[in-house]
Amino acid sequence: MMSVEHYQDRTLTCRDCGQDFTFRAGEQGFYASRGLTNAPGRCPDCRAARRSGQSSAPRVRGEQYETTCASCGKLTTVPFVPREGRPVYCSDCFQPQRASHDRRRDDSYSSSYSGSSYSNGNSRGRGRDRRDRRDTRW
Repeated sequence: MMSVEHYQDRTLTCRDCGQDFTFRAGEQGFYASRGLTNAPGRCPDCRAARRSGQSSAPRVRGEQYETTCASCGKLTTVPFVPREGRPVYCSDCFQPQRASHDRRRDDSYSSSYSGSSYSNGNSRGRGRDRRDRRDTRW
């Protein structure tokens, strides 16, 4: 490991705000002592804002699509193309739907795998799932 005297201050540009900041020799030594090999991509202010959940960079929103909520019938926008036959929910109805879906998945998981041995329906009884049977020639 190099001592701090071997590092020199470097000027870097923040990827969030675009401002120049100084990556000091002492900071470089600290990064090296922790095994970090990459220089920081954000200035100290943007790093602090990112840690606290307040990004200084504007959030880029992609295209939004208007649709009707399958639960309450309210007009809403979503960041994906709604598909025929698939329900789409507004933000108010989405969380309760998600919670009930997760509960159902947890129930089905516990009942599907409640036995002491794993059985995948393989009639040969090898006890392997299809990931183990993939083609190994390559």
